[in-house]
Amino acid sequence: MKHNDPSHALLEDAQELGHEARAGNDDRAALKLWLRMLASTTQIEAEIRRRLRERFGISLARFDYLAQLHRYRDGLKMRELSRYLMVTGGNVTGLTDDLASEGMVVRESSPQDRRAWIVRLTAKGRRHFETMARVHEGWILELFAGLDARTVQQLYAQLGQLRVHLLRNEQVGGN
Repeated sequence: MKHNDPSHALLEDAQELGHEARAGNDDRAALKLWLRMLASTTQIEAEIRRRLRERFGISLARFDYLAQLHRYRDGLKMRELSRYLMVTGGNVTGLTDDLASEGMVVRESSPQDRRAWIVRLTAKGRRHFETMARVHEGWILELFAGLDARTVQQLYAQLGQLRVHLLRNEQVGGN
């Protein structure tokens, strides 16, 4: 099956089509785009996971957990943290237990709601995350170096438009 996109041929030669192998030349552009976005995201995420594990001995889930807490200096209720991470409360509890035992986070009862716990980074956790975040940013810049700055900005804006469309569609109960 012949494709008009030169990048498809290069990916096929490298045996790296991944999700894109499902798309045929006669498929709609939106389907091809979806498969390419999925393949790219999967590839980047796998590389970041590998690098985090090799360099820092940490999972992407832990990195994301620490990143959320870094944004909120006063900490977050565990329920909020679960919502931001889009994981179950049980996952957050397990990560919190592990990171608390390592001295990276502290868990305190909420002054407004005695049933709720607030988790925040310790000074050690903040320093450790900031070191990882600097390195992580460098990896992202390296992985996107094949795109010029203008293209990155255009993709960012266009994907923002897509997200707004999806949110609106979700709000009106779209299929």
